[in-house]
Amino acid sequence: MAYKIVLDAGHGGTDPGAVYNGRNEKDDNLALAQAVGKILEDNGVDVVYTRTEDIYQTPFEKARIANQSGADYFISFHRNSSPEDNQYQGVEVLVYDKSGIKYQMAQNIVGALGELGFREIGVKERPGLVVLRRTRMPALLIETGFINSDADNALYDEKKDEIAQAIAGAILGTLSEETIEAPLYYRVQTGAFRSRENADRMLYQLTDQGYPAFLLNENDLYKVQVGAFQQIGNAINMEQRLRDAGYSTVIVTK
Repeated sequence: MAYKIVLDAGHGGTDPGAVYNGRNEKDDNLALAQAVGKILEDNGVDVVYTRTEDIYQTPFEKARIANQSGADYFISFHRNSSPEDNQYQGVEVLVYDKSGIKYQMAQNIVGALGELGFREIGVKERPGLVVLRRTRMPALLIETGFINSDADNALYDEKKDEIAQAIAGAILGTLSEETIEAPLYYRVQTGAFRSRENADRMLYQLTDQGYPAFLLNENDLYKVQVGAFQQIGNAINMEQRLRDAGYSTVIVTK
């Protein structure tokens, strides 16, 4: 099964979103949505964007685009804001309710961003949000740090590529778990550890180098894997890249 995911860069055009010291939320949202989308596309996901330029859309329009696309998931990118500058910091993911695969994906994303140094606020229910209420597929809204927090902005700018890798890796890892009954996905495994610490060390190393790596806990082992490919050729290409970089690999199916 090939997945289709709608990525929504929140706000846009005449709606800048939250603004702080000349920084517009709409710009951060678009850059991150496109960075995550590129990684997902490289891993065989069909990505649809609500916008790829600085245009205004109502939340209802964003939901309509998602519904008309027939996508399997909807993920909206935002930055948080607080009444006072530097009042709060951290990441959270909003969902309509805490049920199903969307809740698992939301938890995985919060955890992945937490590993990069963000404070983990957690997953919260927001059934009143149009893009979560009107979309017909599992939907998430990611608040990647507070735009009026100097600490969050420093982390956001310093680890921009790693943030995209972390979010994409969490999405791919969740999809991989969901398709456990359909052995059509090839993943490149770089290690299987009894120690979580050793597995984390390899995971951080891989994500630092730009690989869409994620961690699975199976049969009392922490398995570090890269990508989820429908075509064996794409998995072989990734395996060769990893081997050229000095990693021992094996291709596994799920």
